Amino acid sequence: MAIEGLEKGLGLTPLGQTHTIRRVRICRYLTKDNRVCIGLAKGDDALIDLSSSGIESITALLESGDAAKRLAGLGELTEIPLSDVTLLSPIEVQEVWAAGVTYLRSKDARMEESDFSATAYDRVYDAPRPELFFKSFPKKVVACGEPVGIRTDAQWSVPEPELVLMMNSSGNIAGYAVGNDMSSRDIEGENLLYLPQAKVYHRSCAVGPWVRVGATEAEAREWDISMQIGRNGETVFEGAVSVNQIKRSFGGLRDFMFQSQVFPFGCALLTGTGIVPDDDFTLEEGDTIRIEISGIGCLHNPVVRV
Repeated sequence: MAIEGLEKGLGLTPLGQTHTIRRVRICRYLTKDNRVCIGLAKGDDALIDLSSSGIESITALLESGDAAKRLAGLGELTEIPLSDVTLLSPIEVQEVWAAGVTYLRSKDARMEESDFSATAYDRVYDAPRPELFFKSFPKKVVACGEPVGIRTDAQWSVPEPELVLMMNSSGNIAGYAVGNDMSSRDIEGENLLYLPQAKVYHRSCAVGPWVRVGATEAEAREWDISMQIGRNGETVFEGAVSVNQIKRSFGGLRDFMFQSQVFPFGCALLTGTGIVPDDDFTLEEGDTIRIEISGIGCLHNPVVRV
């Protein structure tokens, strides 16, 4: 595909003029001959193979400083039908962390879990310092289409649909993704010190499949997050929230992430959830979870017990 066609397909103005980015999305994918490549979405049905342009990792692209501008300068490239590849998680070597109690609904839900922990969640919602915790090593992140897990020793399990900030090693927010921060609410509610067990376990984190680049925080705050949970062919829960309901600024979350901390390959930060099912709802094995962020795309996963 020649550069003129690439620019038109991605919503970019021609080189030499101001770059207007509409919706530039990148991904990792597996070819039929088991090669891992980096692709650029062209519409909803095709990818542009970036391997011939020397782009071999999402990490390197995010580290470049302006991924969208670099993508606008590509030449003749190969187009591949999306149906011919398997989409992988965009997390390569980044640590994955999460922020909690960033939405009012999340604060209320966490307080409802336990009278013992209610004061702590109420205080952190208004405190200058956010709640931040480690979520997953990169190799344990679940890709789109793969199963997410609910703990065998939990009775109250929910998905948490979240916007993911993809930050490079310099602390710049270089992209955005869709994430699912699976949670065992009964374990966390029993004792606040059980948070790592409630949040960090096998198949408890899913991210992908797309990374949106070239968008500002102001643009991202215009997006909507929606979630639908299916069971036996029927919808058993659905909800939506605006990204703009996140109380904390993205820059503020970034600053605390990098306070006295170093991420040589960058990091991914789940920014909290504003969609919480009713207290009488729990996930079951065989359920399907579909999370969509309007400016990025859709992450979908079946549920298994782990």
